[in-house]
Amino acid sequence: RTARRPGALQVGSGRRTGRILTVLAPFELLRPGTGRGPAKPRFRCSKRGTFIGGILSLTVLLAAGCSSIKTSERHTGPWNMTALKQVAAAEWGGRTGLVQEVYYQGEPYRGKVTRVFAYLGRPATGDGPFPAMVLVHGGGGHAFPQWAELYAKRGYAAIAMDLAGNKEGEGGKKTEPLPDGGPPQDDLTKFRLPDLPDKDQWTYHAVADVLLAHSLLRSLPEVDADRTGVVGISWGGYLTCIVAAVDPRFKAAVPMYGCGFLNENSAWKDSNFKSMSPEWTKKWLSLWDPSSYVAGTRVPVFFVNGSNDPFYPLDSYAKTFALVRSQKNIRIQLKMAHGHTFDQKETLMFIDQCLKDAVPLPVVSELAIRDGRATAEVTARTKLVEAKLYYTTGPHKENKSRPWVECAMAIEGNRLSADAPPADATAIFATVTDDRGAMVSSPAVIR
Repeated sequence: RTARRPGALQVGSGRRTGRILTVLAPFELLRPGTGRGPAKPRFRCSKRGTFIGGILSLTVLLAAGCSSIKTSERHTGPWNMTALKQVAAAEWGGRTGLVQEVYYQGEPYRGKVTRVFAYLGRPATGDGPFPAMVLVHGGGGHAFPQWAELYAKRGYAAIAMDLAGNKEGEGGKKTEPLPDGGPPQDDLTKFRLPDLPDKDQWTYHAVADVLLAHSLLRSLPEVDADRTGVVGISWGGYLTCIVAAVDPRFKAAVPMYGCGFLNENSAWKDSNFKSMSPEWTKKWLSLWDPSSYVAGTRVPVFFVNGSNDPFYPLDSYAKTFALVRSQKNIRIQLKMAHGHTFDQKETLMFIDQCLKDAVPLPVVSELAIRDGRATAEVTARTKLVEAKLYYTTGPHKENKSRPWVECAMAIEGNRLSADAPPADATAIFATVTDDRGAMVSSPAVIR
């Protein structure tokens, strides 16, 4: 089976070379592809003539001298994508309901062959080929069988792997170390072992293990290899940002919480980056921070985070979002709790949108703030029922605790409007909810 490019509007790729200028997306990609031959992008113009506005915006971007608009080679870092697209040796274990254990061969670690433990979920009925999901846990997590089962019940094949060198525990334990497992998932291993070779670092192994799981999943006869997606939570969202950029075989990606620019603002800025040497910090960011990769993303991406996330602050999240040039959407929820939430509603809807051709989520443009008003345009095939504007005047370093102000926004057709926030607002975003109860937001304005 050969990979094909997704049918998303692509406006260049490659690394950031200067200031990011956001092109408002006035058209909606109605279908990212069905898995049956090359996808054909189809766009719908809004009633306000915004297709022409989008072309003019693109012209302005080109005129601004943003060299990263040029199509360039996708940056894949230290990962050998040709090798990682091969199907690793796998040993299948016992089944419980819709879920089966599997061990597959990982990358060598400290000179030794490794294995990765995972759960594979399959739908109870039907012969397929089914769409399929790769499920990436966060810190303190493991291979969650219930996550694979959730997607199996929704008609997907799904693989959830362990990225901490562990397997399912015995005697009441959740997990226990694999004797031939990869590196552990702790801050020491992630940040503070600069003398280890690149291919013995945790992020190298974690990304490689996700890519190998994807290759294994796509090889199964019951899986439609042209309809696969990836969802990652927390550190899994961080990994998803990288994976979606280096592996265009995916047709959908959802990084929950995780993002790049971890040295600028994150839970690890003071606890880890402050103790790292300038040389190691520079190398770490080049190799392991998602900001080094996401500009090359070619697949549709849905970003999901909270306004006050304690680990991945909104300013770093917004900067990561801005670098992505493929079809994208975002959901920022006021004070969204941080955790392994497998059934997040809009995430499931986005995956269905991309892999099952379901009705898409609304998409909100970047806010325009001028003449005392804040406005945004919404592309939607559903009825809009509620809109809100949120802003904070708190500093970004206090992301976890800063308060937010909520204001109602008027909905006039597909246009949202409200009084502009005060000039000292440091972060601003709008949300809109449709008649299905699906909520999405505008990209955050960061000051």
